[in-house]
Amino acid sequence: MAQFEFKLPDIGEGVVEGEIVKWLVKAGDEIIEDQPLLEVMTDKATVTIPSPRRGKVVRTVGNEGDVAKVHGTLVVLEVAESAGAAPSKAASDSVAAPAVTTSAAAPARAAVAASSGPAVDPNRKVLATPVTRRMARELGVDLASLEGTGANGRVMKADLLAHSSGESPAPAPRAAPAPVHALAADEVRPLRGLRKSIAKSMVQSHSHVVPFTFVEECETSALTALRNKINEQLSKKGQAKLSYLPFITKALLHGFAKYPELNAVMDEEKQALIVKKDVNVGFGAATDSGLTVFVVKDVANLSVRQIGSELERLSKAARENKLQLADLQGGTFTITSLGKDGGLLATPVVKHPEVAILGVHKIKEYPRLTRDAEGKPEIEVGEHMNLSCSFDHRVIDGHIGAAFLYEVIRALEAPESLLVD
Repeated sequence: MAQFEFKLPDIGEGVVEGEIVKWLVKAGDEIIEDQPLLEVMTDKATVTIPSPRRGKVVRTVGNEGDVAKVHGTLVVLEVAESAGAAPSKAASDSVAAPAVTTSAAAPARAAVAASSGPAVDPNRKVLATPVTRRMARELGVDLASLEGTGANGRVMKADLLAHSSGESPAPAPRAAPAPVHALAADEVRPLRGLRKSIAKSMVQSHSHVVPFTFVEECETSALTALRNKINEQLSKKGQAKLSYLPFITKALLHGFAKYPELNAVMDEEKQALIVKKDVNVGFGAATDSGLTVFVVKDVANLSVRQIGSELERLSKAARENKLQLADLQGGTFTITSLGKDGGLLATPVVKHPEVAILGVHKIKEYPRLTRDAEGKPEIEVGEHMNLSCSFDHRVIDGHIGAAFLYEVIRALEAPESLLVD
């Protein structure tokens, strides 16, 4: 028999770590090939990791709640000699020092070894742009030996130049957090799983985005009448009814047509706005674990009904914790709505690196002044909702943000245009 180390594989572009959510095996278990070993959460997605081989579990590395690094050892298996040769002493040593960290707040850059620090892990995935990698080759510098100061430990050109000149880049000063002590009667709830991922995303947004929010009313009587008519026909056919969200999604396209810079993401390293051609809209979904954002891809080429079907499918997957990593990536704009609990208005948080987010609020009836054919004033019942749109003020000016939202509102107030695909 021989020992085989199974390491956390690459599970998504740019993913360098994942939190161990749940172990599905334990030491001593006999397992078969493709049997689920554990659940790992990364980028708000819970991924089940299967075993690549049959064998006996010698040990598992890391506890639930720990953060495992990509290419770090997860499980040590005892396998038949034919399945793999006995590991070297170096391989055995790597099991004794697993690539995990028990600190819930440890960022990815903690795995990046400083040039004066311990030996470099040759299996560590280094984040760097092609330009930085080319410069490193020209200068003969091993990027794995540098401590990246960019987001998620990314090695920046400044890090490379500072290393070549023998200097160390000055890190941004950070104030030490004030100590907080729990009393014996207090309940301590560690940030784990989705909640920790949400916290990390909010900190990232707060660190980069300079936000402002614009709010306006939208008359919804015509939209409600059209939606009710469509849903009545769908109900007769035994098909799922539509919410307001597919219509609002299609209305965004009218805004993007005039102001494409709203369908964009920010490249922080290059300080450049990347205006996207595809429109991939994220939607906030409340789950038992917390808020997650799934993405409906290429909405410009979907009908209102097709968007509704995708929303239903992905919402169900979110509630059942079955979203795939691809369902959470590639967003270019986000819509957030609390439905009937939408309230009067809110200031939604921009989902960095996107540059805008639309908040949808409760539809309410109100008395509306109209005039009859003779010009006499009349009072009738109307309905409206507030739309609040938050923008990254670094790249979106106030008048652009307001003009964009008015385009969306005009489309919603003339909803027949949303059915033209």
